Amino acid sequence: MDARRRVDKLPLMSSISRAIPLRAISLLERLVAFDTTSARSNAPLIEFVRQELAAQGVESRVMMEGEKANLHAIVGPRVAGGIALSAHVDCVPVEGQAWLGDPFLLRREDGRLIGRGACDMKGFLACILAMLPEMLAADLARPFHLCLTHDEETTFRGADRLMDELGHEGPPPALCIVGEPSGMAPIVAHKGYASWEVVFTGLSGHSSRADETANALMAAAEAVAWLKAEARGFAAEGRRVEGFVPPYTTVHAGTFHSGSVLNIVPDRAEFTFEVRNVPGDTADDILARFVAHAESAILPELRRVHPASAMTVKARSVAPALDLDADHPLLALTQRASGSNSLGFVSYGTEAGYYQRAGIPAIVCGPGHIAQAHQPEEWIAESQIEACCAFLGRLIEDQAR
Repeated sequence: MDARRRVDKLPLMSSISRAIPLRAISLLERLVAFDTTSARSNAPLIEFVRQELAAQGVESRVMMEGEKANLHAIVGPRVAGGIALSAHVDCVPVEGQAWLGDPFLLRREDGRLIGRGACDMKGFLACILAMLPEMLAADLARPFHLCLTHDEETTFRGADRLMDELGHEGPPPALCIVGEPSGMAPIVAHKGYASWEVVFTGLSGHSSRADETANALMAAAEAVAWLKAEARGFAAEGRRVEGFVPPYTTVHAGTFHSGSVLNIVPDRAEFTFEVRNVPGDTADDILARFVAHAESAILPELRRVHPASAMTVKARSVAPALDLDADHPLLALTQRASGSNSLGFVSYGTEAGYYQRAGIPAIVCGPGHIAQAHQPEEWIAESQIEACCAFLGRLIEDQAR
């Protein structure tokens, strides 16, 4: 895909009532008040949304997994060809951040709406709920699917599970718009993301007889060194996809824990690493080569001393890459509705790749900016709420008969 390609800017469609963004801000206040940080249940917020939908005659299906929930609702006729409006409702923790007020009490200051999740990404959901009466009043030829998920900030488990559920209540959506903060500019591609926890186990002993031990720390360090060599290789000779920063696949080890005192050989070491791959590279391939290297070059030395020595690898989270063709009608539709003729590339992952992998072309376009997310005093501009409501209004017009 050529990131430099642009299309002519398309005219904006009709404007919306000023009352609708005010309604969205009121709903955002309610949504922010739910503490849906990663370690907590999102079920109370999902129940609130279910009740909001039910009050306007929209049935929804809630799918529980332990204390976490997804929600799927169809607004309009249950026919093929609809658009999914997708949002995750979990948010990142607030501990250790310098907030100036209660993170779960929305504050309005100088055109900013401040609160945890206000930008990432409860603002998009608030706009959808605010526009629900307009959806219901329109004579829709094709439906909107409201898709809410859990655990996007950690494991992507909600999106992964939702893909198996979308066709249960009627034809699945034909297209998807994921409302992650993009400044209401279309994003057509993002890197894939995958991360793992790795544990090496060996045999402890006094360091004066290191020959009788199996040093798990040094084995793990060799494994991290291999990852560093891979990272250098991708930077120097890897596939280039211009538009991404950096334009190649990255490999990164982020944590490492092992040992207690210097003269005891550690029998356990653990670390985490991640891959952010450009379209065309796959995290699965990198993982397979990592495991093969450990089995052939690192573990045999440990097992000569201690046959039970092992390496375990546990997946933490996986987000497939997104790569929407610049000629796809979804891009033109999103550009027309947003008033932006851009087609952006980003290096962070979203749930859009899950829709694409399930055969549903997807794009990212939502209110707010990613630099405002995950921060203390997270905020979204009121003007972005207004722009998102107008964007949804134009989508409604496009889906009407």
